[in-house]
Amino acid sequence: MTPTGKTVLFVLTSHGELGDTGRATGFWLAEAAHPWEVFTAAGHRVELASPRGGRSPIDGADLSDPAQRAFLTEVDLTAAVRLADVDPSDYDAVLYVGGHGTMWDFPGNPDVVRIGDAVHAAGGVIAAVCHGPVGLLDLTTADGTPLLADRAVTCFTNAEEHASEMADIIPFFLETALTARGAHHTSADVYAPHVVQDARVVTGQNPSSARGVAETVVKLLAE
Repeated sequence: MTPTGKTVLFVLTSHGELGDTGRATGFWLAEAAHPWEVFTAAGHRVELASPRGGRSPIDGADLSDPAQRAFLTEVDLTAAVRLADVDPSDYDAVLYVGGHGTMWDFPGNPDVVRIGDAVHAAGGVIAAVCHGPVGLLDLTTADGTPLLADRAVTCFTNAEEHASEMADIIPFFLETALTARGAHHTSADVYAPHVVQDARVVTGQNPSSARGVAETVVKLLAE
């Protein structure tokens, strides 16, 4: 915790290749920039981490957006630490930032699980937006119950994957995987903002939900 607020860890993908298409991917910039703007305005500190550490590949940048421009100007992306080096006790909340890259390097990553489990067990907030909820698939509560069991959540939907012509590229459908873990998935229309809070777990459906996810986390951190 910082003297003026709490500390939030943003977990970013290190994966930059979109399957075997030859196209680039990474973390979706707005899904980091908009929450960063909300958290810093509320007096909280944001730190970055990723599987490999250092600068993560960026996708979906819109430099007409002041928040995205500010994030790129004011945040040192090269300072992201390796997930393996993260001490979860330093953080009051963790945000798994989306972007299609997460679909390749979050699943099966033991440190994605270690950090989320520890923050949640310590009473912190777990948040994820768009494809970020892929980081929740293997989290458990203190008694070993899957975090997603009977949990209300949302994510980038199967319909949105089809609408964005990604259905034949992604390794699996995240919405389907969440429900297979016992989660209760809800959604809004394609690309419409939708935020779901279930106790100390907050998820957002897509990039337009990122700001709302952060605003909900800020309220939880104030409790």
